[in-house]
Amino acid sequence: MMKKILPVLAVVAVAAAVVVILAFRGGDTLEETISTSLSEGKVEVIYFHLTRRCVTCQAVENVSGEAVHELYPSEIERGLIVFRSLNIEDESSEADAKRVKATGQCLLVVSGEKRVDLTSEAFMHARNNPEKLKEEIKKAVDPLLKALKED
Repeated sequence: MMKKILPVLAVVAVAAAVVVILAFRGGDTLEETISTSLSEGKVEVIYFHLTRRCVTCQAVENVSGEAVHELYPSEIERGLIVFRSLNIEDESSEADAKRVKATGQCLLVVSGEKRVDLTSEAFMHARNNPEKLKEEIKKAVDPLLKALKED
């Protein structure tokens, strides 16, 4: 009986965590215009996390960082893209969180006034389908990089 209940409880716990994360985001749309000068001229992939993190939270950071480094090594070298993992509970991250309107755990792709929120995709795929998360990051980053190169 216990062996049947544990997987169900695990799924319920992950679903509850996703609901809580989405509630903290405040209903942002997929792309939202923001005013920023710090991300001008580059694409930022930013993962905001809490101090205490579960296995899924750590997977989001690891897979996202790997994706950026695997997919865009020359762009990283040229300073066109950066991956950052920031603790949203640290005062040192407060300005960045405010700049990109992050109010809780989230994975954002930001460039200039464009903001793409990949939080749902990140928490849905990081552990069970990391290649899908990498695809989602690529789909968000590529148009922003293209726009930078055209400018």
